[in-house]
Amino acid sequence: MRHVTAYAFILAALVCGVFPALAQAQGAGIEWETLNQEVMELYRAGHYDRAVVVARKALQVAEQNVGREHPDVATSLNNLAALYRAQGAYTQAEPLIKRALAIQEKALGREHPDVATSLENLADLYRATKRETQAQELERRAARIRAIKR
Repeated sequence: MRHVTAYAFILAALVCGVFPALAQAQGAGIEWETLNQEVMELYRAGHYDRAVVVARKALQVAEQNVGREHPDVATSLNNLAALYRAQGAYTQAEPLIKRALAIQEKALGREHPDVATSLENLADLYRATKRETQAQELERRAARIRAIKR
């Protein structure tokens, strides 16, 4: 059951990671949006290897269009990390989630809901790699952020 929950979480991370960014006025552009839509379609179809290639391209496009410290880059990093997580490539996923988290904290503030999502993504990875204490700490921080009235 945990296995199914993890995949549902990853799909939610992909969807939640992409669509808020699509609404940003000064985003990474239509090519980036199209690539992210393709990533989601490939993920849903179970074509993880191809999705990784497309997600890497989306990351490259975002970095070129808006710079390395933009929230859209963080979205691309989280999407790529979610794909690696789905494949069990935890070592590849972890630095991507951490970089996404750092970008979001700097660009959006430490109490932004997107920061909570990245914290939850990292906590899920920590659980998968048997780092329960670290996962719980991240989940508590994410819960505090989610509890803030906006």
